[in-house]
Amino acid sequence: MNKLAEQYKKEIRPSLQKELGLDNVMAVPKLDKIVINIGIGKATQDKQWIELSKSILERITGQKPMATKARKSISNFKVREGMVVGSKVTLRGERMYDFLYRLVNSTIPRFRDFYGLEPKRGFDGNGNYTLGLKEHIVFPEIGMDDVEKVHGLEVTIVTSAKDNQQALALLRALGFPFKKNKK
Repeated sequence: MNKLAEQYKKEIRPSLQKELGLDNVMAVPKLDKIVINIGIGKATQDKQWIELSKSILERITGQKPMATKARKSISNFKVREGMVVGSKVTLRGERMYDFLYRLVNSTIPRFRDFYGLEPKRGFDGNGNYTLGLKEHIVFPEIGMDDVEKVHGLEVTIVTSAKDNQQALALLRALGFPFKKNKK
């Protein structure tokens, strides 16, 4: 079992139960899945960029990505229904905890001019958090000699939390470097 998963079960879950004032241990928020996706954007006609984005996701996550296709045609963007517009990976279980550990301990500290994540941004109201990265090169798995074009990507962390406050408490306990409130 992963070190972070063990830590969650032994230390984080009991302390979150006390902090949130929950009676039942099953009501304590937990991670459900992590979805990482890359939108190709203007390069939808170029098959090389599609393969490049897939290889980037595969190196970062260790799992084969799935191509995402357009659901409907949009003529202004030259997108047709069924055209590949990105790729995504859904992580669960052990791989999810491995990725989260690497994200918190080696990737986020590599951001330029980083002073902490903004706690008011990124939450959707249902306890899920999305972190947008402008450059995929912050991941240690990507070497600088492999980079032809810098891609942005999104990391969505889906939790079982009921609201943003519970999700924020969970992510802080898991080691996310959120800025402290100045109150």
